[in-house]
Amino acid sequence: MAAKRKDWQAIVKGLLKGELKRRSLSYADLAERLATIGIKDSDRNISNKISRGTFTAVFFVQCMDAIGAKTIHFGDE
Repeated sequence: MAAKRKDWQAIVKGLLKGELKRRSLSYADLAERLATIGIKDSDRNISNKISRGTFTAVFFVQCMDAIGAKTIHFGDE
């Protein structure tokens, strides 16, 4: 029986987008919050990174910290 292949980029992108949605935050809001922790990036660039789903783990953790996410839930919601 072949193992089901996961789309890891889609999973990580979904986690980040879900956290933004739960907090009613836009990419512009995220850019502002990232700036407060010393990460300068435009909302357009952030949107592109998240849309591609190819951002680094460092960027993911920076975003989570900037929006105040303290836990990450994998699997069914």
